[in-house]
Amino acid sequence: MKAVTFFDGTAWHEGTVDIVDGAIVLRGDAPRSGAPRLDGVITGGFTDHHVHLQLVDSSLLASSALGRVVDLGGNPAVIADLAVDNSGRTRRGPRRGGSAGDFDGDVPELSTPARGHRIRVEYAGAFLTAPGGYPSDRSWAPAASWREIADPGEAAAAVAEMADAGASCIKVASNSTAGPVFGDELFRVIAGLAAARGLPVVAHAEGRGEAQRVARLGARMLAHAPFTERLTDDEIEAQAASLSWISTLAIHAAEELGIATDNVRRFHAAGGIVRYGTDMGNGPTPVDVNPVEVTALRDAGIDGDALLRALSPVDPREPGSQLLRFPPGSGADPLRGRPLTIADLEN
Repeated sequence: MKAVTFFDGTAWHEGTVDIVDGAIVLRGDAPRSGAPRLDGVITGGFTDHHVHLQLVDSSLLASSALGRVVDLGGNPAVIADLAVDNSGRTRRGPRRGGSAGDFDGDVPELSTPARGHRIRVEYAGAFLTAPGGYPSDRSWAPAASWREIADPGEAAAAVAEMADAGASCIKVASNSTAGPVFGDELFRVIAGLAAARGLPVVAHAEGRGEAQRVARLGARMLAHAPFTERLTDDEIEAQAASLSWISTLAIHAAEELGIATDNVRRFHAAGGIVRYGTDMGNGPTPVDVNPVEVTALRDAGIDGDALLRALSPVDPREPGSQLLRFPPGSGADPLRGRPLTIADLEN
């Protein structure tokens, strides 16, 4: 048993790490006086709040520094089944070829039995979009990864389908640069239906004025930090008080990157919650912590504990949690962590 300093996703604590039945266990109990100390610090596996598992080799997650991913747009039956097929646990999603209504409501996990590293998988299910709207015309969008919604009845059916499929949020496309978007009234209806099921709306807002519009209509999170236009300071203040942003800075270049970085810098300074997300699957992105995204967040003024909070590590005290060790003097740099091993505790 060794004393250790660990980060639980919010704050730093003192605890102990030990080997129990061949597995490493971290406890939040205060270490006894004089106990040997593990050099460096510990946290749980990080969270990527914006991924597309159908567009990557999800088996690579098992060797990554990630402990949780949030899929923001895919075939709900396939995503749930994919997670279960890789978990080594009882089936928790719709049967392959079955309907979303077969889902029993639990959140599936990916794991590698040899390592015991479980990856939590949360998901939105399909994009909800206006008829002909984004991403219905995109070649990369998997079959059944979007639902075209024309009226409140179709909205109610789609939200119920995603909720019954185990969704933790509802993804709404509001990309006016790529096709039709929902009118104000229908967007409000969708947001209300989602809220009634306890599910926040995550909006892909693209096009002039869309970020402000979806915030006003009930979105609780933006899938991308605004990159179409530089928001005014008043708009930044309003958004910081009402919703959070997923960063996805690394998918941009040139002017869009400059706009998004400036918006994130001012949003963070205004007290807004920025969540690390990469849009994994959008181009050749790593199936792991993305160093380009981490660097971009630092460029936007988010570093130290604020960066760790953006990465939302899983509480390392939870059973089966990935445990990451950071060397002394690294400041828990997300790019310098590595899995804690039994050998670390035996030395």
